[in-house]
Amino acid sequence: MWRPRTPMIQRLISGCALERACRLFLLVALVCALSACGGGGASDGDDDAPPPDGDNGLPPVDDGLPPAGDDGAPPPGSDNGPPPADDRLPPASADVVDPTEVASGGGNTVTLGNEDAFSKSNPQLGLLDQGKFESGDSEFERPRQGLLGPLFNNGTCEGCHKKDGRGNPPRDTNDDGETDQHMESMLVRLSIPVMDPTAPVVVSGGVQPEPVYGGQIQVRGGSGTPGEPSVHNGALLLDGTPSDDPEDVIGEAFVSILYESLSGKYADGTPYYLQQPTYRLYDLAYGPFCADEPDCHDDEVQFSPRVAPQAFGLGLLEAIPEDDLLSYADPRDADGDGISGRPNRVWDVWTQTPGHLGRFGHKASKPTLLHQLAAAYVGDIGLTSSLFPDHACTVYQPACEALAEEQSAADVAVEIDDLTLALVEFYMRQLAVPQRRGWDEDAQAWEPQIWRGRQLFFEAGCVACHVPRHVTGDAEGSVLGQITDTLDELSGPAAPLPSLSNQVIWPFTDLLLHDMGGSCEPVVREDENGDFCTDEGAASCLWVQRCDGLADGRPDFGASGSEWRTPPLWGLGLVKVVNPDAGLLHDGRAGSTANRTIKEAIEEAILWHGGEAEAAKEHFRHLPHADREALLAFLESL
Repeated sequence: MWRPRTPMIQRLISGCALERACRLFLLVALVCALSACGGGGASDGDDDAPPPDGDNGLPPVDDGLPPAGDDGAPPPGSDNGPPPADDRLPPASADVVDPTEVASGGGNTVTLGNEDAFSKSNPQLGLLDQGKFESGDSEFERPRQGLLGPLFNNGTCEGCHKKDGRGNPPRDTNDDGETDQHMESMLVRLSIPVMDPTAPVVVSGGVQPEPVYGGQIQVRGGSGTPGEPSVHNGALLLDGTPSDDPEDVIGEAFVSILYESLSGKYADGTPYYLQQPTYRLYDLAYGPFCADEPDCHDDEVQFSPRVAPQAFGLGLLEAIPEDDLLSYADPRDADGDGISGRPNRVWDVWTQTPGHLGRFGHKASKPTLLHQLAAAYVGDIGLTSSLFPDHACTVYQPACEALAEEQSAADVAVEIDDLTLALVEFYMRQLAVPQRRGWDEDAQAWEPQIWRGRQLFFEAGCVACHVPRHVTGDAEGSVLGQITDTLDELSGPAAPLPSLSNQVIWPFTDLLLHDMGGSCEPVVREDENGDFCTDEGAASCLWVQRCDGLADGRPDFGASGSEWRTPPLWGLGLVKVVNPDAGLLHDGRAGSTANRTIKEAIEEAILWHGGEAEAAKEHFRHLPHADREALLAFLESL
C-alpha cells in the first residue's frame, strides 16, 4: 500500500533547501569517490575491500541468486526470479554441510570482524542506492530535524544502537552492586493491567500505559539540539502541583539495577554464577504512579526493562514470507516436543488496523521496521513523525505539553519528515550481516570444534526456536514512497528491493513468541532499608520490581509476561567486538558485568533459559566440559 507523501510543510523552507544541498553534495561526493575506486556498492573500508573478481571475499554460494542492485537490473542472462514455490529448502540438518550457511545474510553478507562489523551496507547495492544508504546513516547518527524532547532517553539512534550493535545496561561505578549511571542505551517500559481491551489506546498500543508517565520512563527532559545533552539532564523532584512552565520539563525518574549473584553447578560439578537483576525506580519527578486515577493502583504497575538490540539484517527478517514463519507455530504443542511458538498479532500504525504479524521488538510487538523506527523516534528521542505526530506527554505533565508547543514552529507539522524517515528505514533495511567464522574454504568444511558444536546445538533441540535457515520472499519498497535519485524528495510508489529478495539466510530465529519461564512479584514501594515506604507523597519511595527467571510480568498484545520473541543469533560472536559493554538477553544481564567475554555471556544466557527452553538448557548443563566448549564455540562463530 502506498499513500501520497505528507506535504513538506514539516520543514522550514530554508532548512529544506539546506538539507537538499547537503544530500546532493553527499551523492556527488559518493559518485566521485566510487568512480576513483573503480565503482562498487559496498561501504566497507580498505580492510574489507572486495577482491578484483568482485566476489566480495565470500565463499561461493550456490543459491541461484545473482547480485542485483535495487536501482538496476540483474546482469544479462541471469535468472533472478523467485525460487520454485515448493523449494523452501529442506529443513537444515545436523549432519549436512551447507555452504550457504557461511554467508549468513545471503548476498547481503560482508566479511568484516572488527568494531564496524554491523555497520556496513549490503554489497549488492548500486551507486544510487549507496547514496541513500549513506544519507540514512547520517540521520541515524545525528538527526538534523527538530529539537530533542520534551522527554526522551537519548539524542540519537546511534546512541542506543552503538555502532549498529546492542546497547548495554548502566554501570555500577561505586562497586556496591547497584548501578548509578543513567540508562543510555536501555529503557523501562510501563503499563497497567488492561481495564478495557477495546479502548483505542489499548488496541493501538497493545498495553494500557501508566496514566502519569505513559508507556515508558524517559530519563531526560528539556529542549536541546539533536545529538547534544539536554538542558535538564537527570530527574529532580518537583513539589506540589505539576508545573506548566516549559523550563520545568525534566527527566521522569532515575532507574537503577541491583544485581544479586546466583550460583549453580553443571552436572559434572563445575560451578557457574548468574546475575539476577532487581529494578528500582526513584525520584519520580511528576508525582507517584497512578496519581488519583480510580482504576489504577501502584502495586499493579508493570515494568519491562529493554536493552537496545542490534540493527543489522532487519530488512531480510522483514522479507521472510509470513506463511513460512507461521509454519513453525505450534501454539498447542501438537507434536508434543514441548515447544509451542506462536505469533504475536499486533496493531499496524500505517494502516491503522489490528491483527498483523509482529516481527520486531523483544516481544514482537511491531509488524514492520518502519513502525519500529517511527515509534523509537517519538518514544526514545522525542521527535514526532507522520506515523506518530504527538509527543509522549500525559495530562499530569503540563510543562511537557507547553514545551512541545514552544518547540513547534507554526509551519512545522512534525519533526521528522517522511523523506528522512524513508532514508533511515532504507539504511536499516540494508545494513549487512557479518559472515560466519570458522569455515575452511579449501576443505569445504567447518573447524572440527565448531562442527561438533553445531551438531550439539541441533541435538539439544535449540533449533526448534532458533530456526537456522529461511528464504526471503519479494521485498517490497517503502510504503512512504520512492526516494528519488537526487535524495531530496519522495515519489511513489516505491520499487521492490531485489537485493533483499529471494535470499537464503541463516538468522537462527523463528520470530515467534516462546514462554521462557519465570514470574514477577507485584511492584512494591520500599525505602532504602527495604521496608514498606509509607511516605504519603511517595517522594522518597523506591518502586521495586522483583522477578525470577526471564519474566518481566508485562503482557504486550498477545505476548504474556513470560513470553519473548526468539532473537536472531547471527552476529552473536561479534557483539562484544562492536560494543565491549554489551550484554545478552532482553535486559542485557548476561555477560554485561566488567571483563566478561562473549563466550561467558553466551554461556550465561543459555543458563537463564527456562519454560519451553528448560529441556535444552538442562541438556547443555549435563554435557561434558568438552562438549559445552564446542557448543559455545559454534555459537561464537555465528
